[in-house]
Amino acid sequence: MTTARIALPLALAVASASAALAVAPSAFEAHVLLAAQDDPVALADHAVARSFDAAVAAREIDAALAAGDADLARSFLELAREQDVLVDPALVEKVALANAGVATAKRSLGSFARGLIVGEAEDVSGFAGTAVGDLFVLGDVRDVVREGARLAAGGEADELVLGLACVGLAVTAATYATLGVGVPARVGLTAIKAARQTGRLGAGMAAWIGHSLREVIDWTILKRAVSRAAVAEPAAAARGIREAVRVEKAQSLVRFVGDVGRVQASAGGRAALDGLRLAEGSRDMSKVARLAAAKGGKTRAILKLAGRGAIVLAVGAFDLATWLLWALLTLFAFVSSLKRATERITERYCARRKRRRARRARYARSSTLQGAHGADCAVAAGSVW
Repeated sequence: MTTARIALPLALAVASASAALAVAPSAFEAHVLLAAQDDPVALADHAVARSFDAAVAAREIDAALAAGDADLARSFLELAREQDVLVDPALVEKVALANAGVATAKRSLGSFARGLIVGEAEDVSGFAGTAVGDLFVLGDVRDVVREGARLAAGGEADELVLGLACVGLAVTAATYATLGVGVPARVGLTAIKAARQTGRLGAGMAAWIGHSLREVIDWTILKRAVSRAAVAEPAAAARGIREAVRVEKAQSLVRFVGDVGRVQASAGGRAALDGLRLAEGSRDMSKVARLAAAKGGKTRAILKLAGRGAIVLAVGAFDLATWLLWALLTLFAFVSSLKRATERITERYCARRKRRRARRARYARSSTLQGAHGADCAVAAGSVW
């Protein structure tokens, strides 16, 4: 019975220790993620460390080159160098050739012209052309006229692009007035319109921008203004567009488009478009801007590799907290079982010492009695003689 009382808590301690060892890695990772949930750089580093190696680098670079995305291939190469991941020298040479000026000059010129005239930004050059057109108002006027004509004719107009173009006219005026202070916001608006027109704007982000535009733009005045533009009253249309944009309510939207512009400045136009596809609101875009400021040209590779996990927790905070709770419970069970086993071992040891002392005391008393009995016998024998 005594042995069983000791064996049971020892067995529970061993079982708890085994469970704690099994849970510990996930609990440690949960602790790291919870501590870094508002730090996109730490989240990105964690995601890259878990999933990026030489095989992934080679696969992603090959895929980017096959898709004609030399910028993404270069981004993965930069990430591999930062992580000390070896890349085949032949693959490095392919990336260098794909990004060479001679190889891309013709394509870049065509992309720039398409971005300037049509507003489509498929690559860096196209984004540059779109930005130039918007900075000189041409792009915003083009989008207002195109979408406004559709709206006036009762057709299906892209109200998001129309609203952004109207805000862009106001932001461009502020850019000129402040001698370039508003350039990030101006470039950010360009990136958002380009993402919308090329289908790279995520549904969550489009919903957030639409909600923000409803607060910034008086759509009744704007629809009247674009109707005047359609009937050749440009002066009245311009006044109506300015009146429709409530600049005093555009702070959050301007802050958001400024973050988009900062991503473009730090990591390039394609990184800004990738960020807009992943982000679901202004807070997400702010995190992408912080990530781009820290990682530069490696941003596109990180966003491609980690997805939203680069800016937000890929696992719910509740699930992570559950791992920590299980780790604490197994640790508590181990300590409690070990404490109980130690107490019972100590109790058994103390009981054995007491029994030993009792036996010694009985032996001593027995010896004393025997000695006294022997002395009495000797005295009795002497008296007889």
